[in-house]
Amino acid sequence: MNNQEKTMDKIVALCKNRGFIFAGSDIYGGLANTWDYGPLGARLKNNVKDTWRKRFIQERRNSFEIDADILMHPRVWEASGHVASFSDPLLDCKECKMRFRADNLIDDFDPEAHADGMTKEEMFDYIKAHSIPCPHCGKHNFTDIREFNLMFQTFRGVTNNAKSVIYLRPENAQGEYVNFLNVQRTMRAKLPFSIGQIGKAFRNEITPGNFTFRTIEFEQMEFQTFCHEGDDTGLYNYFKEYGKRYFMDLGIPEEHLRFHDHEKLAHYAKAACDIEFLFPFGWGEINGTHNRTNFDLTRHQEYSGQKMEYLDPDTNEKFIPFIVESTYGLDRTVLALICEAYDEEVIDAEKNDTRVVLHLSPAVAPFKCAVLPLSKKLSEAAITNVYDKIKGSFMTDFDETGSIGKRYRREDEIGTPFCVTYDFDSENDGCVTVRERDSMEQVRIPIGELEAYISDRIKF
Repeated sequence: MNNQEKTMDKIVALCKNRGFIFAGSDIYGGLANTWDYGPLGARLKNNVKDTWRKRFIQERRNSFEIDADILMHPRVWEASGHVASFSDPLLDCKECKMRFRADNLIDDFDPEAHADGMTKEEMFDYIKAHSIPCPHCGKHNFTDIREFNLMFQTFRGVTNNAKSVIYLRPENAQGEYVNFLNVQRTMRAKLPFSIGQIGKAFRNEITPGNFTFRTIEFEQMEFQTFCHEGDDTGLYNYFKEYGKRYFMDLGIPEEHLRFHDHEKLAHYAKAACDIEFLFPFGWGEINGTHNRTNFDLTRHQEYSGQKMEYLDPDTNEKFIPFIVESTYGLDRTVLALICEAYDEEVIDAEKNDTRVVLHLSPAVAPFKCAVLPLSKKLSEAAITNVYDKIKGSFMTDFDETGSIGKRYRREDEIGTPFCVTYDFDSENDGCVTVRERDSMEQVRIPIGELEAYISDRIKF
């Protein structure tokens, strides 16, 4: 199936029925824009994190990971500009009272309009000139566009007169910026060097968005590279391509990825580009790469009173470095991988035999293999001779219920790349049958070679 033949209804149903993703607070009727990751979804998500850490931290020189706190000093968000200007352009339908983002209305109406390059006034004029209807009731009767701050605000303190405003972070990047000096000093890092972080962020999103694509709580995989002015453009172009290659190595074909250069830049930005993926609902951002110049460290120097300068050991020059940011939406990446992997494969058209299969990269598949005794009589032997021997090396499922064919199909549907069948001959010849998910081809190998066989095929 190509991605435009797939539907989000099928993706959502598979995720719910197979333990990937559930509605948040489901027994209470759910909470809009919140989702819980089930046993398979949590494992898939953690596997994606592992690939990111390997690619961006482990395999790169002068790359360091931190884990900054979610709650930060409120002055951080004043310095970053979030208190003053982190907002969405919203308008209400006067007929049905539903609220929408103006830029989403325009982009859904005409994807080539590129609302991100419009001012608030230009967006309102476009909506009016094209009589864009309300997606809910179909009428065209909107209020003026208003700015709505997206940060969650709470209070710190135990008494009313001692309370102070504090925010849930809307992004991870500021944690890397305020720790720039700490990391540089303790790691004795020389430019260019990078700081990465995986963590939760929170945005008070009004507009619901296509399953886990737009949520109020989400995870980001952030990567900031600090460099000399003059090296920034080359690094910016490098990380655009580096990010694209990362997604392709996770199993997304190049034709389902595209660059979207920002037409309207933030006042401090030198360049900005998104990597978009072709979801069943259309193109959507899964990565952003930005040349942020030296704006962030300069602002934190101004607001904190602390020097954020780097001392070049070769020239003894002091200066504030430029920053090239490459940020990856973890939840969106997981959703993209599920959408890309989903397939309904016709096995025998005459018998109307079709299997649902997730062609996930073995590196991120929740289970790397499943041990399947041919008969329940063989279960104990299969556990002792196979399952217990390989479960310490990678996540392994065990399934003894139903026919072997049905068990193959269940594992196909959750993306397990290898099924290992322990049969009545296994106790005599010490071998098992390994079935590969995508080709459905089977090979017979000694149990002693099984761990190495699978390990070689799940590397990233």
